[in-house]
Amino acid sequence: MEIREIEPSEYADAGTVTADAYREFQSKVNPEADYEAYLAEIADIASRAPRTTILVAVDRGEIVGSTTLEITGRIHADTPPPDDDEIHIRMLGVAPAARGHGVGKALMEATLALAAELGRTRITLHTTDLMVTARHMYEAMGFSLEPGKVEMPSGICLFAYTLDTAPVADDPRR
Repeated sequence: MEIREIEPSEYADAGTVTADAYREFQSKVNPEADYEAYLAEIADIASRAPRTTILVAVDRGEIVGSTTLEITGRIHADTPPPDDDEIHIRMLGVAPAARGHGVGKALMEATLALAAELGRTRITLHTTDLMVTARHMYEAMGFSLEPGKVEMPSGICLFAYTLDTAPVADDPRR
C-alpha cells in the first residue's frame, strides 16, 4: 500500500471512497438532518483541495482511503487557518472492503511524518461517538481526548482529540 498526496484525476474516486466510509452512520443520525448533503460535502474533494492537503491510500492501483489535512488553510475558505504548530485532520475514511488492514493507521502515520517534516508539533481532530474503531485507534496512537463534547443537530456527539508531537527533553522514549 502506498500513501501519497492525491492527484487531481483521483478526486472523484477518493471522494466516493470517503463518502462510502461515512455512509454507514446515516441510519444513526437524526432523520431531519440532511446527511445526504454532508456525504456530498465529504465526496467533494475538488472544492477543498486548493486549501488543504489530501492524502490517499492506494492499494493495487485502487484508492482505499483518504484524509484531508488542514495545514495552511481550512476546508471552508472563510474559516481562519490552523495555528502555525498545528495540523488538523478531517474526513479520514477507509473503504468498507479495506477495513481491518491498517489503512487508517497508515494514513495517520503519514500525517505524523508530514507533521514532523513541516515542524508541526500538534495534531488535532474531531470524531464522533459513532466512530468507535477510529476513537480506539487515535487513543492507541497517543491522542488525548479533550474535555467536553459538542452535540450536533444531527444527534451525533462530537469529540476533540489532540496529539502533542513536540519532544519532551526529559522523556527517554523520545
